[in-house]
Amino acid sequence: MDPALAARLKRDPAGLVCAVVQQHDTREVLMVAWMDDTALALTLSTGRATYWSRSRGALWRKGDTSGHVQLVKRVSLDCDGDALLVEVDQVGAACHTGERTCFDAAELPVRASAGA
Repeated sequence: MDPALAARLKRDPAGLVCAVVQQHDTREVLMVAWMDDTALALTLSTGRATYWSRSRGALWRKGDTSGHVQLVKRVSLDCDGDALLVEVDQVGAACHTGERTCFDAAELPVRASAGA
């Protein structure tokens, strides 16, 4: 990975950066995952989304077992350097439950503020 990029990343104590994954054309938020330096370098160099699985303690390339691949269109670093926006073309479901997005669960109630 480019040393200048590596220097801009602010990793958590486990060496990970949050990756928000979004469908590139519809802007639909698909999932949130984690990347270490190797996962980010592989994502940038191959065009296939690769993440760090905290539960397995290993790298995983999205879709290798499910066939639900993420073809990377763009990756952006946020202003603080502690989160990535990974814009993809999602093939099949993004969520391990088989849903298109991990955010299909019940909406949480929001009370409108008086100042809004």
